[in-house]
Amino acid sequence: MMLYPPVADLAEKVGSRYLLVNLVARRARDIAAKAEEEGEPLDEKPVSEAIEEVYAGKLVVDENGSDDGSAENEAEATSEPAAEDSADKD
Repeated sequence: MMLYPPVADLAEKVGSRYLLVNLVARRARDIAAKAEEEGEPLDEKPVSEAIEEVYAGKLVVDENGSDDGSAENEAEATSEPAAEDSADKD
């Protein structure tokens, strides 16, 4: 069975297989969550879509080791609970 795109090519774009797996898994979870929130059915599996984004160069790892889109989402997610905690103390 031949896979397209080849894992070796994807790993070269990202830097290592470890980073590739983490990047694709994180992006696939984001895709699935967004589709569920919007109530839209997916045409293809989230992992396949994430792999295509990596292969096309749309999804890359920055120098901190996180993908360029999710770093902003993580910052937003961590700032919201902190705001709620400070509101509870007042």
